[in-house]
Amino acid sequence: MKTHFVLITGAAGGVGRATVKLFTENHWRVIGVDRQEFGEGFPADGLFIQADIADPANIEMIYARTSTFTTTLSAVVNNAAMQVTKPLLETSVEEWDQVIASNLRSVFLGAKLAHPLLKAGGAGAIVNVSSVHAVATSANISAYAASKGGLLALTRAMAIEFAADNIRVNAILPGAVDTPMLRAGLNRDHAGGGTMPERLENLARRTVNGRIGQPEEIAHAIYFLADNVQSSFITGQALIADGGATARLSTE
Repeated sequence: MKTHFVLITGAAGGVGRATVKLFTENHWRVIGVDRQEFGEGFPADGLFIQADIADPANIEMIYARTSTFTTTLSAVVNNAAMQVTKPLLETSVEEWDQVIASNLRSVFLGAKLAHPLLKAGGAGAIVNVSSVHAVATSANISAYAASKGGLLALTRAMAIEFAADNIRVNAILPGAVDTPMLRAGLNRDHAGGGTMPERLENLARRTVNGRIGQPEEIAHAIYFLADNVQSSFITGQALIADGGATARLSTE
């Protein structure tokens, strides 16, 4: 039976940890990447690389180490991201560049280095973790929204160019999911004031499902798009996982 290898960036975050766990439970071997230490619990048969993907030299190092660990990849999950939550007029060039470098440029550079490993596997998949902010956004998060919108367009372009090598490329667009990034971003006051539980409840009421998502739910959607059995005829697409939030008119 073929051993599947997956590289997951942002592995130490909320969605990242859930994704590492799910792939491991399905007998994939995981290469995890994050700026932060993972701590205990990373799979013993995997490889964890602590690195900042905003630095192009680090991306080269990541794939150099990956190439010594495996000669093929079945999937790459581009999950790492950063947010700057402040008004556009107060966002500096340095902050803008940092967000774009982390969220968008890293995927472009990583794709070049991942391509030969995915091609060598015979059938590969790239899953880009975009955001509902790519299709509907709010105040004080412009750099993040721009990076995630760019990632959606890049997903389509990559899908077209990589199809000849049997590499599928799709994006998942999570909505409000209970992660450290979501909680940190509540300083924008888009979910009202009050305590953290009150702000989370305000967000929950705005979804159709009436709740915010859990990291494990996004991990399952990522796994679906990465698995060439379940999603073999899907490429160049955007899967929105937001509890129905973008389905509802904000005026009604």
